[in-house]
Amino acid sequence: MAEADGAEDRKPQSDEARSAFTTPHGMAPEAPEEDQPTSEFSVPDGFATLPVEPEGSAFAHPATYSAHHSPPAHTPGQGFPVTRMKESPWQDRMRTMLRMPVDVRPVPDRVYKQAEDTGPAVGRVLDLTLRIGELLLAGGEAAEDVEAAMFAVARSYGLDRCEPTVTFTMLSITHQPSLVDDPVSANRTVRRRGTDYNRLAAVFRLVDDISTHDDVSLEEAYRRLAEIRRNRHPYPGWMLTTAAGLLAGAASTLVGGGVLVFFAAAIGAVLGDRLAWLCAGRGLPEFYQFVVAAMPPAAIGVALNMTGIDVKASAVITGGLFALLPGRALVAAVQDGLTGYYITASARLLEVMYLFIGIILGVLVVLYVGLQFDASPRPEEVLQIQQRPLIQIAASMVLVFTFAILLQQERSTVWIVTLNGGIAWSTYGALHYAGGLEPVPSTAIAAGLVGLFGQLFSRYRFASALPYVTAAIGPLLPGSATYYGLLLIAENELSQGLGSLTNAAAIALAIAIGVNLGSEASRMFMRIPGAASAAKRRAAKRTRGF
Repeated sequence: MAEADGAEDRKPQSDEARSAFTTPHGMAPEAPEEDQPTSEFSVPDGFATLPVEPEGSAFAHPATYSAHHSPPAHTPGQGFPVTRMKESPWQDRMRTMLRMPVDVRPVPDRVYKQAEDTGPAVGRVLDLTLRIGELLLAGGEAAEDVEAAMFAVARSYGLDRCEPTVTFTMLSITHQPSLVDDPVSANRTVRRRGTDYNRLAAVFRLVDDISTHDDVSLEEAYRRLAEIRRNRHPYPGWMLTTAAGLLAGAASTLVGGGVLVFFAAAIGAVLGDRLAWLCAGRGLPEFYQFVVAAMPPAAIGVALNMTGIDVKASAVITGGLFALLPGRALVAAVQDGLTGYYITASARLLEVMYLFIGIILGVLVVLYVGLQFDASPRPEEVLQIQQRPLIQIAASMVLVFTFAILLQQERSTVWIVTLNGGIAWSTYGALHYAGGLEPVPSTAIAAGLVGLFGQLFSRYRFASALPYVTAAIGPLLPGSATYYGLLLIAENELSQGLGSLTNAAAIALAIAIGVNLGSEASRMFMRIPGAASAAKRRAAKRTRGF
């Protein structure tokens, strides 16, 4: 019976394997045997033949492989690079290895962080990895950094043959113990998103401890992750509402508003924030929350314009727009696109477009109603921004300070990002107002400094760069260009209005690209200790198209 099974498992000989000149069975040959043609590949007489390996089953494991001790599939000429990169941040180490092919990644010494030496609990490690990745992705982290964190956690617990995958709403990870074992996969869906950079920083500290210390067991990691999820926000609700008002007031001062405009913009932003919270509590989607939040500042600006008071009413609406423009999502979308995560980048850009359209609808509805009551908007005053360097620098720093509070940042990072935002606005003012450079390149250069300094701060503290970058780009957001385009559209000047909105989109993209370029510049010129030169070349060639 065993012989019969072996015969069935054997690969059947094909017809091409027989000679076309072989005499059929049962018939005498027409010519002597020595006259029969032979194969040109046959072994000449006098040469010893090698022993033929007995044929086995096509489904049997190869003799050189085993489930636990499989040889590497490929060994590069220079050998495997040695992993000695503990001095660099784990983001750089994991990003370098993620950009390498699986067969040439360095294999570290396995140090299992469990009491027993039986190896890692694969299911629990994958679950912990997915939970950490979920918190990072929901907090707005870029897809590549989420994958790097997931890879760091899995690798630290002994699962070195892992492949994490991140999209806008789905996380998955696959572990293959060896080349002949079945892979184990797990996935998790991100359904709720929230901005809490305090929680984001805590998750980064957890990943750093897991990847650099050998005494963090799975139970300890689960306990710390549960504490992170249970932690309350660092600032109460009334402080967040006040911060939203101060942000809008500072933004209105930045574009030329006075004291009355400051308080009017602050009141409009507070009302919009409360209405958005009410809509969120009723379960309305985020699109409608932005529509509602954009209406109160626009209504107060139109009301001031109708009263005939000599104030810059357009600054009220512009200040309200600064508090709503989705700069954080735009930066993350462009960063994902530039690093090759096109599906996630497309989804995030679509999210930005929907939120931006919601802001446009909210402002346009109010402007149309104001025009019906003979409100005479003055489009020319939007672009007439009085140059007040000291006041504008102070207003930009207040804007960044309040923006950092709205993002729920740690108190130790608020002052650093405030300084970073002040430097960004000073650079923009020097290039645009004093130097006469166009707004788009001025914005890109200032945003590049934001990304560079933010990346340096994050490297110094081994943390995420988002808390040092996102709030700092607040003063650079295109609030004036956006409102100017909406005002022209409300007055039926469609072509000029769309041109202004296109200019606003160009400024927004300049911000995102500048931030990403500054971050990449810091990584390019700072050496990663222990990284092999071949690994660096492979990472550089990843998105060149060949």
